[in-house]
Amino acid sequence: MELPGQRRVSVIFWIALGACLVALAIVLNIGWLIANWPSGLLAVLGGIAGLMLVAGLVLNTVFLVREIRRNAKHDAFINAVTHELKTPVASLKLFLETLQSRRLDETQQQEFYQTMLSDMNRLQGTIDQVLLAGAMRTARKSQRTRVDLTAVVKDSIRNLRLSYNLPDGSVRFRSEVPQDKPTLVLGNRDELSAAVSNLIDNAIKYSSKGARVRIDLARPTPSLVALHVRDNGIGIDKDELKRVFRRFYRVPGAFRAKGTGLGLYIVRSVAKKHGGRVFGDSPGRGHGSTFTLELPLAAPA
Repeated sequence: MELPGQRRVSVIFWIALGACLVALAIVLNIGWLIANWPSGLLAVLGGIAGLMLVAGLVLNTVFLVREIRRNAKHDAFINAVTHELKTPVASLKLFLETLQSRRLDETQQQEFYQTMLSDMNRLQGTIDQVLLAGAMRTARKSQRTRVDLTAVVKDSIRNLRLSYNLPDGSVRFRSEVPQDKPTLVLGNRDELSAAVSNLIDNAIKYSSKGARVRIDLARPTPSLVALHVRDNGIGIDKDELKRVFRRFYRVPGAFRAKGTGLGLYIVRSVAKKHGGRVFGDSPGRGHGSTFTLELPLAAPA
């Protein structure tokens, strides 16, 4: 498998080769025009052919560089998914072999079953992420209903608290929307739940020890509902904020959380599909980050 350093060398090589070929084509074209300028027609035809050759070299170089970078992202995705699938499977195998070879008391058995169930949930979550990302790319229509976003947020928080075994107070939720003002969104509940869960899950994963995640729900306008997810994590550089929503993209650095690189891509795809948007903000590395999901409210029944 090609290493990241080798990929950078490949990109530099193809860019340098393309630049040299383009420069050579331009020099030859200029020489042709000078040599055949008195002929008129030959000079024009040669100039057109030279421009086409230069354009072809530029497009070919751009295509090669894009393919190298795309393959690098695919390799990173395959490695991440392989790890996310292999780890829970190995854990399940170990616990099953232990249960088969030893006689354990009831308490130990329940602990093993709980751990195995957690591994199964992690495995199922990875599979769901990959399938949902594929469904987002096909842009297929899904059944839409009136979904209470407040209930979706509360369900996601409860499930993630159990999954990460978080203490009370680590994830705080506050709704600034009056109780008589519904937060109903017209959309697919499973997709909206996946988007909300991915936002909160990322905030937990990329937080430092003793994670403190704050979730606020507000209505900035009468026709819009906004979900703000804030964390005290590693933070994101300004030039990375737009890239994090790309498919397979992982923020570079020493800290690498578990995942497939699809979470924020799914959030952006779901937001776009439901007529909303998602964006991030961060003061910089080491200062946490805030992600906001805005969705249009459903029209009154």
